[in-house]
Amino acid sequence: MSTKRPSLLNTIFIIHLVLFGLVITGVLSRDIVTILTIWLVFYFIWAPLEDSGAYFVRSIPFFMAIPLTPSFDQFNMWRILSAVIFLKWFFVGGLADMWPGFINFFKKPIRFLTKHEFIFLSGLLLFMATLSLTQTQDLTSGIKRVIYFINLSLVGIVLYSLILKNKDYSQRIIKNLAIPTIIVTVLGFVQLSMTYLMDIYGFMRVWGEGIECKLFGEEWCYIASWVGNTWFAYFGEQLSLRVFSIFPDSHSFPLFILFGLPSIFAIALTRATSKTGHSTKALFKTRAKWFVLWVPVILLAIILSGTRGMWLAGISTLIGSFIFATIFLRNHMHEKNVFKYLSSYILIFVLLFMVAYPIFASPQFLLNKDNSDLLSNRVRSIIDFGETSNSLRLEIWQKTFESIKKRPWLGVGIGNFPVVLEQDVTLARAGSSAHNLYLNIFAEMGMIAFMASLLFLFLMLVKMYNNYIKESDWFIKTYFASTLLFVMWGLLYLMTDIVLFDERAFLIFSSIVALTLGINNSNSAGKNWFSKFFNI
Repeated sequence: MSTKRPSLLNTIFIIHLVLFGLVITGVLSRDIVTILTIWLVFYFIWAPLEDSGAYFVRSIPFFMAIPLTPSFDQFNMWRILSAVIFLKWFFVGGLADMWPGFINFFKKPIRFLTKHEFIFLSGLLLFMATLSLTQTQDLTSGIKRVIYFINLSLVGIVLYSLILKNKDYSQRIIKNLAIPTIIVTVLGFVQLSMTYLMDIYGFMRVWGEGIECKLFGEEWCYIASWVGNTWFAYFGEQLSLRVFSIFPDSHSFPLFILFGLPSIFAIALTRATSKTGHSTKALFKTRAKWFVLWVPVILLAIILSGTRGMWLAGISTLIGSFIFATIFLRNHMHEKNVFKYLSSYILIFVLLFMVAYPIFASPQFLLNKDNSDLLSNRVRSIIDFGETSNSLRLEIWQKTFESIKKRPWLGVGIGNFPVVLEQDVTLARAGSSAHNLYLNIFAEMGMIAFMASLLFLFLMLVKMYNNYIKESDWFIKTYFASTLLFVMWGLLYLMTDIVLFDERAFLIFSSIVALTLGINNSNSAGKNWFSKFFNI
């Protein structure tokens, strides 16, 4: 690969970051976002697909809403750029690669679908989402939601095809995923430091009425400032920041950096994990790269988000990981030792609560706190069913089950969950949901979509496991051992939230899916990637 292309990519990315910073701080007008988007469109058309894909994944949190009109300023630049990447791929080779598969599908559709489960399940989910539109109270919201998820999936399809053609490209994507993970974590701590320099009103002016407006548009700005947000932990008159960095809420931020952690592990720990024949104890004595220092920093940021479901899921993952290694890796001794070695880093997550304690207890927003029990109270509230958010969540789950019982097959229609709670459909953007990803899918799209989504996620975890066992490259092996840990952590957390549907969380998740499905499906010389995948 020419060194000029990555150099140009890095230069454009740095300019992007500078403009991003100047726009969200109000130094430059939001009109510059339109110019930046046009510039990137031309770059994506000109640059090789490999460069466009790498640029996209490293820029996921730094795409901003385009101020198209005063009343329509929330359309994000990633939606245009993902379409550009997909269309370029489609017309320069994607259609030709797909054509044999289409022919095979129309000749023997049942055989085709049963052999290729991920395409079948993805198609089934899209079909059920479309069919559920017949049940919607607000058809426009439902159609927008279907288009939204198609738009979110486009880059993942392209990344998947590029990885199938060239397995080495997967390493480039993995490394590029580490970049936004680190940057947004650092920005989260910058945000935290600001709570010691201004009162709550000043903070809301800077973030609620400033940065968030520039990032996501006036509609979200109004919701966050006047309808509700998840930015603070309250106990009586005491409050602490729940770190959310440059994300819309304190739920999508920790999920994003959690999904970015496998990239950090692969970069930092491959030197240790590749030492075959070493015991778990010996692996700890192997020096890792300095990059491993980002692991506790990111784990601390997850704690400081104040997201209790994330805390509980992390502890559950820690316990489950050692059980998993004992049962499913007993015939793969080195892989078992490596998995336990990687799992032990989650112990740091537990220990970091001692670091988080004085931060939560410190006088933020220029207010003294009467006691230092805010963090311990928040931890105890996890199992307090009388606590306000817990009792509301239980009430929402009860209403969701009642709705599922009434409409088990097609639900209330995609994008229309507020109907379950007898709310206006527009409140979906303000967070009206089942507070459980799986129940939300069931309530909106029905039983078939619910089962298809669970099966897709289960088979994806199985594929991650197989990639870990079968892959010979230890950089990639380390990545997939880590994805087993942290994706499972995220999926457990989603039993209390639907934040995977946030665009940034979904985009990084779709990148992980592309990596997972693309590895170990590389084609032999002379066969295109699609034909290889369909065994034509």
